[in-house]
Amino acid sequence: QLQVVESGGRSVQTGDSLRLSCTGSGQIAGSLNVGWFRQAPGKEREFVATLSNSGRAPEYSESVKGRFTISLDSHENTVYLQMNSLNVEDTAVYYCAAGWSGWVRAGTYDYWGQGTQVTVSP
Repeated sequence: QLQVVESGGRSVQTGDSLRLSCTGSGQIAGSLNVGWFRQAPGKEREFVATLSNSGRAPEYSESVKGRFTISLDSHENTVYLQMNSLNVEDTAVYYCAAGWSGWVRAGTYDYWGQGTQVTVSP
């Protein structure tokens, strides 16, 4: 069973930047589609960004487009989520997911991490 692990979450202030990392027990970067999702308290899990293993252009949610960037380093087997201009609405647990058919819907992913907390203060 492939394991996915996120890291990098912490408390920051509005306007700060933060980079999350996602790696796997097997090769994920460049081999599987990898997506980032988030879940804020009392809200449903929502799509943030996804990156294909086939060169397809990445996809972003409207709420993060222009501020967040998803990228990968296949040599390091790591997928990154660079988050800039953070605001309090970005506060959530961020999850990394991997799968052969994963895209914007959570149900299309096969493997999920445990999540990493991002807290943005005013």
